[in-house]
Amino acid sequence: MNKTLKAAALAVAFFGITSASYAADVVVQFDPNTVQYGYTDGYWSRTHEWHQWAAPEHVDVYRKAPNASYYEYKHDRDPDMGWRVR
Repeated sequence: MNKTLKAAALAVAFFGITSASYAADVVVQFDPNTVQYGYTDGYWSRTHEWHQWAAPEHVDVYRKAPNASYYEYKHDRDPDMGWRVR
């Protein structure tokens, strides 16, 4: 019984360590091509979903992207909530 308990404890410890290392390996990258319109408080995606900027550097990446439509105000200023029809 003592060997079984040790083996179970090792299995649980190993599983916990390996699953934690997988979680640490996840990298979220920002793709400026998914943004239709950018605002100071977030952006509309091309699929018409609202997102807040996940990181301040994403704003800079998007603003430097070719053909970026960035507006230096919050999206809710306009009655259409910032979604524009071109």
